[in-house]
Amino acid sequence: MSDPVSPAPVPLGGPDYAAVKQRQQAGWASGDFAVIGVTLQLVGESLAEAADIRAHEDVIDIAAGNGNATLAAARRFARVVSTDYVPALLEKGRARAEAEGLAVTFQAADAEALPFADASFDAALSTFGVMFAPDHRRAAAEMLRVLRPGGRIGMANWTPDGFIGQLFRIVGKHVPPPAGLVSPARWGEQAYPRDLFGPAAEQIHAQRKFFNFRYASAGHWLQVLRQYYGPMHKAFAALDPAGAGALEQEVRALLERLNTAGPQSLVVPGEYLEVIVEKRRA
Repeated sequence: MSDPVSPAPVPLGGPDYAAVKQRQQAGWASGDFAVIGVTLQLVGESLAEAADIRAHEDVIDIAAGNGNATLAAARRFARVVSTDYVPALLEKGRARAEAEGLAVTFQAADAEALPFADASFDAALSTFGVMFAPDHRRAAAEMLRVLRPGGRIGMANWTPDGFIGQLFRIVGKHVPPPAGLVSPARWGEQAYPRDLFGPAAEQIHAQRKFFNFRYASAGHWLQVLRQYYGPMHKAFAALDPAGAGALEQEVRALLERLNTAGPQSLVVPGEYLEVIVEKRRA
């Protein structure tokens, strides 16, 4: 097995985004992200409130996963289109919406090439979704394009220095990401959304918040994430037994260091940046 820490050279002309997305799709489709996703519902509710989602508005949830922001917006009587490039995740969201009697449209879509006309929506939401699109600027441009003048973008993005940002660095040390890609955790930096959305944004509000990961123990967290969280499942599968053991040891140490609950259970605060962008009216 080749050395997993040695980075590949950056391809001429930049990363092959199509190949990256193909790998990402396979990763998210493995396991069963819905098992993890439902635990994050609180973030979707908070984001819908921060973005001031109202009845009768047209709302798109981009990279929706199994629909946390989708359900939050639909509960506020908005007209919601839920999109993701993994159809199996959309089906999980559809089942949740049907169970609550919520009318939602589900459509497979790439966050970097949304199949909607310009100015189609009053608001665009994403909870830990668009941040994983490999081409950040194209994804930001698409969010702005489908939004009406004066519309709002609401995002929840993991921060670089929070729990998930630290986890990214540990996993990336053992299974390096494709050469040339910008880390998804950049979306969680205070200044980065201003750089991405630029003069098209009338104003941007960014607030640091925390989501508490609540599990029985560090071992329980590892078991659930390795089984159901596609990217983690793929990372461990890419390593030989010694490499997998080293990765598990580092992740376990991180969990135990950040645990605020003591030895009887696991509560790890995960810092994220809640971002609300208002698009210029003209």
